Amino acid sequence: MSVQKPVINQKRLRFDSLQQEAFLNLWRTYDRLKLLEDELFCQYELTAQQYNALRLLKAAHPNRVPTLYLASQLVSRAPDITRLLDKLVEKGYIDRERPAENRRSVQAGITEKGLTLLTELADRVRECHEKQLGHLSESELEHLTRLLQKVREPHEPIESSWHDNFD
Repeated sequence: MSVQKPVINQKRLRFDSLQQEAFLNLWRTYDRLKLLEDELFCQYELTAQQYNALRLLKAAHPNRVPTLYLASQLVSRAPDITRLLDKLVEKGYIDRERPAENRRSVQAGITEKGLTLLTELADRVRECHEKQLGHLSESELEHLTRLLQKVREPHEPIESSWHDNFD
């Protein structure tokens, strides 16, 4: 069964501004790329947020990371970091503790099971990124990265350098 294409008035379809067109293109691109990512992570009963948290904890391993700091370093804001981490604890990928010197603080660390999962996922994530962006040249990817950083610049605090965690 084919979907009938409605007649669209192209004059009405125009965007209100170049900014709107760029924003909607970013949004649509995010949606298309996220579908590929979701397909991968759902096979492991993970979300992209949980994967991101595991990557950050691996970068700190064997040290632990305060949960509020971890939340500030995620690619996407996680308003409920506690629930996100609860699910990772339930699966045995991380553990949490309250340091004796500051009982109000909660620190998270990745477990061996979490490290094993990331090792298992590494090639699959690379393949996913290749599907998402492999059609672009290296110089196009560098240019795209610079443009996206420039777009975020006025909306993100300078001290928020989450991308440093992935170098």
